[in-house]
Amino acid sequence: MSGTLNKVMLIGHLGDEVKLHYFEGGNCIGRFPIATNETYTNRQTGEKVTNTEWHNIVVRNKAAEICEKYLNKGDKIYVEGRLKTRQWQGEDGGTRYTTEIHVQDFTFLSTKQESMANSGSSMERGPQPRAEQVQAPQVATEPMAEPEEDDDLPF
Repeated sequence: MSGTLNKVMLIGHLGDEVKLHYFEGGNCIGRFPIATNETYTNRQTGEKVTNTEWHNIVVRNKAAEICEKYLNKGDKIYVEGRLKTRQWQGEDGGTRYTTEIHVQDFTFLSTKQESMANSGSSMERGPQPRAEQVQAPQVATEPMAEPEEDDDLPF
């Protein structure tokens, strides 16, 4: 394979609200962190250990506005994108770096309320909201193309 590939796919929970920044000309950028977890059992102690990794997510323009409108802290999301590293000068004059996932596609998986409802008995928490009240729409950032029908093909 002579080409290269820069692709990231993550499923995680939002660690904070989506923060939008608007630019001149109407474009905007949204930023939010998501957490992914790795769980394993320590062989020596038998203790269950969970490691959390935080990822900086960046969405642009209409996708950013959709994320801000429908996502809240704790919601579960699937994101697909590219890794990009930025560098800047900090207030102390030192060079700072950050690695971000620039989103190309995303899907809302569940809200925090749905996740809590599925994790235990509904009797302990009282009545649960109906799914249609808390379900976020599934959104793709690129429109799907209509399949072409060509009757001239021999097969």
